[in-house]
Amino acid sequence: MSDCIFCKIASGEIPSKTLYEDEKFRVILDLGPATRGHALILPKTHAADLFELPDETAAEVLVLAKKMGITLKEKLKCDGLNLVQNNGAVAGQTVNHFHLHMIPRYQGDGQKIGWTPKKTDPEELEAIQKEITG
Repeated sequence: MSDCIFCKIASGEIPSKTLYEDEKFRVILDLGPATRGHALILPKTHAADLFELPDETAAEVLVLAKKMGITLKEKLKCDGLNLVQNNGAVAGQTVNHFHLHMIPRYQGDGQKIGWTPKKTDPEELEAIQKEITG
């Protein structure tokens, strides 16, 4: 897409701090990092979100995330790693090009990536299961 900023970054049209690149992906440092070393995996082929991403590419993203995660842990000595992928504005997606955040975590980094668990009962879980599975 000619107006997609992540397409332009992935193709090299817009410079980035690239950590890895192959024919299908570019991994860059995030310009607004949550923590030191926060990176984004960008497919070079445009897909607005996970639901538009071809299955083969989706599988390759996770393999690449594992490879890059090992590198981040070894090089940055982080204590853990969050993988975050948002779909839709209500879920926090701000750029409509599939991307996977890789956020190194450090003891005391002050970040809170998560949610507040709610209470539910077995009947509600049963109803949801039936609604989804038919």
